[in-house]
Amino acid sequence: MSFARAPWEAAYEEAKRGDPGAITLPMVEIFETVEGEGTKAGLPTTFVRVFHCNLRCTWCDTPYSYAPERPAFEASLKQIAERVESFGWANVCLTGGEPLIHRHKSQLLIDTLAGIAGVEDVHIETNGAIDVRPFVQYRDASARLRQVVRFIVDYKLPGSGEEHRMVPDHLSALSERDEVKFVIADDRDFARALEVLQAHPTRATVLFSPVWETMPPRDLVSLMLKHRLRGVKLNLQLHKVIWDPSARGV
Repeated sequence: MSFARAPWEAAYEEAKRGDPGAITLPMVEIFETVEGEGTKAGLPTTFVRVFHCNLRCTWCDTPYSYAPERPAFEASLKQIAERVESFGWANVCLTGGEPLIHRHKSQLLIDTLAGIAGVEDVHIETNGAIDVRPFVQYRDASARLRQVVRFIVDYKLPGSGEEHRMVPDHLSALSERDEVKFVIADDRDFARALEVLQAHPTRATVLFSPVWETMPPRDLVSLMLKHRLRGVKLNLQLHKVIWDPSARGV
């Protein structure tokens, strides 16, 4: 499948010809823990959290990753890779904020993480408001990236206050290895998620994640069973069960 090239393609190619390891990004944190959700839930994982986000979701649990907060530090791609390599885990989660907001720098970071010896899975948690198709095209053009890189698109529903920012057409570009997550705050969100899936079929694994304060997990399970959702997985955030929901670096 072919898509229009990214508007940042020229900057990416130019950076590759120079010293991409010296390129810097604003960062929030790099830490080790277990993956809290998705198909890799429970596995030891290194988290790379970059700064900046283009959304302001009502239920956001990482408000320290965007303005008016400030980056915790700046790091070069080489420094990020060295830190990730020091933990030694096979799984890496690239998150934010919004990890794809830095355009060609985001792609260079993906390249860097996928190139670390011993890394077997790099999953990128993106917020649905940035078209993943250019990044998917770069992934699919490289044997190494195809083997390692996965996208987890967090499609925002009405309860987030940001559904109008979504890019639904890119869901069809995702592969069987990718994931689409819907955070369900209420019955309206649930109904809207079904509409999105019907209008924009995807090969990705579909995850329904409850907002615990307004959609108890048992209620979401009841809705999934009532509507006979054979291809949808309940997605609970293990880190909020293990640690305080407001804890950072876990």
